[in-house]
Amino acid sequence: MRRLVLFALSAATPISVLPMVVSAQRVDTIPSPTTALLQAVSVPSDSVVWLSGHRGTVLRSTDGGWTFSVRPVPGAERLQFRDIHARDASTAWILSAGNGDQSRIYRTTDGGTTWALQFTNADSAAFYDCLTFFDDRIGVAYSDAVGGRTLILRTTDGGGSWAHLPASAVPAPLEGEGAFAASGGCVTSAGARHGWVALGGPGARLLRTTDAGATWSLHETPFVRGASGGMTAVAFQDPMTGLGVAGRIDQMNADTAGAAFGISRDGGRSWELLPRPPKPGAPFGVAWLGTAALVVGPGGLFLTEDLGTRWRELDARSFWSVGSRGNVAWAVGPEGRILRLTARQAP
Repeated sequence: MRRLVLFALSAATPISVLPMVVSAQRVDTIPSPTTALLQAVSVPSDSVVWLSGHRGTVLRSTDGGWTFSVRPVPGAERLQFRDIHARDASTAWILSAGNGDQSRIYRTTDGGTTWALQFTNADSAAFYDCLTFFDDRIGVAYSDAVGGRTLILRTTDGGGSWAHLPASAVPAPLEGEGAFAASGGCVTSAGARHGWVALGGPGARLLRTTDAGATWSLHETPFVRGASGGMTAVAFQDPMTGLGVAGRIDQMNADTAGAAFGISRDGGRSWELLPRPPKPGAPFGVAWLGTAALVVGPGGLFLTEDLGTRWRELDARSFWSVGSRGNVAWAVGPEGRILRLTARQAP
């Protein structure tokens, strides 16, 4: 059996310095061009990574996530871009979260050189949390419930126009139901037809689509629930196999809820709870790293290679989001923090 290694490098550490052999990952601190809180990661290819966050921040890398450049959105300096979905180096959508017209969707088709405002929320009671796209044209965005109605926007023309799904296409909400716009992981998709909305308080429920967002089914979960507790993110590596995290957001630094990490093997219809990371803090984001799982939150960055039987703390600082592609992942958080993680085996 080959040993697995962890490379722990700071931004100032030469790449040629050999690290201590302690784990299954190489972890690199990536120089960041911003000090804004970063909250979302999208990795459309092996070479392209997009990040977004507060103060209207959007970053893009075209060298495999080793360096990032700012892709400014004119007039959006006060917005919080809490989710991003990219198709490639040229095309990406960003969603800003907030009440009323603070919830917006922009698209770029030239790598962030220019941005088109595609949607501005006109309902002062609505608050859009996350979005995803199934292909170049079909996408959805979710808002906290308003007036006893579950609000899911859908586009079939790349965001040129958006419309709410009819009430008959989506399950009715619980009173006060919404999602947590912490990591960009509350709405996600796998392939061209399957998608999920991870709901927070009060019920920690899950919405699932198998027809690219045209209709949705409802599934109960065993995760922690309450007025400020529920699912925070899901990550599916295929239409059947997904990881989920949950927590009490009002106790985000101290939360120790046991029903905080789990796996589904049937597309989200049922969930098996697994042991959570050992330190206090509500999990905000989750991602696959090869066959291992990464979980991030105010309590730090954690890895498990055996579905929670053993956890390894990779970084004790706060992280808001994590996204991956294959054996590489990026974790982001306050002060523009960016880590690049690579699953790697020593020869």
